[in-house]
Amino acid sequence: MLARRSLARLASQPSPLGAAPKSARNMATLREIELRLKSVRNIEKITKSMKMIASTKLAKAQRAMQSGKEYGLANSEIFQHAPSETPAKHKLFIVVSSDKGLCGGIHSSVSKATRRAIADTEKPVDSDSPIMVIGDKSKMQLSRVLSKNLAMSFNQIGRDIPTFADAAGVADLVVKSDVKYDSIAIVYNKFISAVSYEPAIVEVVNENSLKESAGFRAYEMEDDVTKDLAEFSLANAIYAALVEAHACEQSARRNAMDNASKNAKDMIDRLTMQYNRGRQAAITNELVDIITGASAL
Repeated sequence: MLARRSLARLASQPSPLGAAPKSARNMATLREIELRLKSVRNIEKITKSMKMIASTKLAKAQRAMQSGKEYGLANSEIFQHAPSETPAKHKLFIVVSSDKGLCGGIHSSVSKATRRAIADTEKPVDSDSPIMVIGDKSKMQLSRVLSKNLAMSFNQIGRDIPTFADAAGVADLVVKSDVKYDSIAIVYNKFISAVSYEPAIVEVVNENSLKESAGFRAYEMEDDVTKDLAEFSLANAIYAALVEAHACEQSARRNAMDNASKNAKDMIDRLTMQYNRGRQAAITNELVDIITGASAL
């Protein structure tokens, strides 16, 4: 009986370390919410600024895309008169991407399209078909799955609006490389509207296919003419793909930053409501303590 009374008396005594009062815990929680509110507001400012910048760049990119499409139309007219008699199986895939992120799934779309094209059974291609990537983002994605197929990569291209000089430099390196291929397939993002895009593949005929086509065999021409035409057509196709992919990237970045700004605003509203409720609860507890103390007197 004496032991039980001693244990009960010890349990009723306060801890020597002392427990934190409720008001102190509420103040700590309110301080954490206040700091989080401050950080989310800063993030909202950044995303709104990036959205404005992307909107400005999108207008310039769309103008460049309209002029760059003329190069693609010129290529299509040439390839209509030089159809390939035998389907090419050993293709060179040129994936058009960029080095920058924060633009949604713009890079993963072309990476997935490339993987689907290589694994396609209706239009089969060799599993070891070489891949060249423009941009570090898609390079990192494809290196996880198709690392053996990667033959060359390019970066620092299209940081601003792409130019024909950028496309010509890429085409020159492709032609001078030791990579063997029957035809070239350029994988890029096709601009549909300011809020949507889709991956597309455009075929580019190489020098040997131009020589063997019926439309070119009807004329006598020097070898250099066909070689220069094939390289110029490749540069045209790459330039048209670069400017269209750049417009898609700016559009996707603007939409991504718009969604991020909306999410930040929703989070600010929730945190503000939580902060106000916690602050009101702390004030109520303090008033209850004051009234209880006054009534005890």
